[in-house]
Amino acid sequence: MTKAVTEPPIQSMDARSREIFRLVVENYLAEGDPLGSRNLARRLPQQLSPATIRNVMSDLEHLGLIYSPHVSAGRLPTQQGLRFFVDAFMEIGDLSEKERQIIEAQVVSAGRSQSLEHMLIEASQMLSGLSRGAGVVLAAKTDAPLKHIEFIQLEPRKALAILVTQNGDVENRILDLPAGVTISQLVEASNYLNSHIRGLTLAEARAEMERLRAEARSALDTLSQSLVDQGLAIWSGKDTDAPQLIVRGWANLLDNAMAHTDLDLLRHLFEDLETKESLVQLLDLADEGPGVRIFIGSENKLFSLSGSSLVVAPYRDKDARVIGALGIIGPTRLNYARIVPMVDYTAQLISRMLR
Repeated sequence: MTKAVTEPPIQSMDARSREIFRLVVENYLAEGDPLGSRNLARRLPQQLSPATIRNVMSDLEHLGLIYSPHVSAGRLPTQQGLRFFVDAFMEIGDLSEKERQIIEAQVVSAGRSQSLEHMLIEASQMLSGLSRGAGVVLAAKTDAPLKHIEFIQLEPRKALAILVTQNGDVENRILDLPAGVTISQLVEASNYLNSHIRGLTLAEARAEMERLRAEARSALDTLSQSLVDQGLAIWSGKDTDAPQLIVRGWANLLDNAMAHTDLDLLRHLFEDLETKESLVQLLDLADEGPGVRIFIGSENKLFSLSGSSLVVAPYRDKDARVIGALGIIGPTRLNYARIVPMVDYTAQLISRMLR
């Protein structure tokens, strides 16, 4: 069991300790394996005996920065050590011109020709492809003007309600029907709604239907009126304002799972991502500070059981309000120096597209 750090580690480390610590972490980020004293001795610029290196590693272990996964193994960074490395050692470079062009080509092209949702899916897929993790985008629900609502009967007591917005987004919901509803009544309710809601946001449509309730009672029979009410109500419950989570690249996480333990941690991550509460928490994490946030292991309460790292940044609308977040979820040995500028640039690009 490693001890908690009782003083700032940087003040307790000489140049030799820092170099050994840096090599242990960089080896873990690149290979995922422990680094032993003999291999360390070959990599150090100055000549040190394995015994001297072991003494330095013992001091680093006492500081809580590295640990030995089992007897006679080399050393790996602890979660605390990774955080210290990211904060004190890591040099975050800039994206190459080629990387910028790849990101812009996919995101900008999707944004110009498709809906916002499609652009975000492309961003998630692109981030996954450029990293070893899963690309994650949290998209806030948009309140775009409505274009069309339609009811399609699936069975005697169930129908599919289809809502289409003017920006091309489509939402489908299953709706319970009152007993005795006919196909002609579904058509009548659709026609009535479409004659009054086109060009309105969902909130405006609900207000308009409330205003026209008396008129609707005289214009529609009881069952059709019920359909009109339900057709708007199914988009006004608590779940409908919840953000949408887009995840691409699960295969990357599976490919990087090196043992049964890793697969067990991944199972926890998949379960975490299935919970609706995680969506709002993810947005809160991104909104807690400007720019890119890095959460390592249990620092991120959202995915603490899986031991995953999360690199996340918010994107904003034309009024500079945070309306979503995007990033990478992956193993703690993510290439942070490369991923941070990638996530940052993509978030800035999407924000620019939304202005």
